[in-house]
Amino acid sequence: MIAVVGPGDPSTDAAVLRAAEQVGALLARAGHQVVTGGLGGVMAAASRGAKAAGGSVTALLPGDTPAAANDFADVVIATGLGQGRNVLVVRSADAVIAVGGSWGTLSEVALARRLGRPVVWLHGWTVDGPGDPVQTASSPEDAVHAVIMALEPAAGRDHGVGPTPTP
Repeated sequence: MIAVVGPGDPSTDAAVLRAAEQVGALLARAGHQVVTGGLGGVMAAASRGAKAAGGSVTALLPGDTPAAANDFADVVIATGLGQGRNVLVVRSADAVIAVGGSWGTLSEVALARRLGRPVVWLHGWTVDGPGDPVQTASSPEDAVHAVIMALEPAAGRDHGVGPTPTP
């Protein structure tokens, strides 16, 4: 399972939302289940992309109401933990793709790195930890390829997801 995290604000930049939707679709096509925080913005966009590509989406909500989940989740878990659900999102994932930037997204990136999860950030912030920078990507394809390669180096080529060629 791969987490897609990012701002939950539905008014997030359209390019960021398109990228999140592409990430979700690419992950599903590569055979990966997607987990998100289950709300709007990047979470809904990634979920929409995964569902449209025939994938499965798990939503870990911060509140107590399952009905708060976006319309694309197959499994909805209302944690009641508020921002603490960020730990569950990254802990349940084998890797994390962050799309866009917000303080909540930064917390998920930091938690994922503390847990030893591979993290790739697309359209986000640059985070240079001591000897442990967070990898950045220039496109949805690059982000998905980087995560797949981090998880299963030989399989990155087999899933049909590769880096965007440079001119």
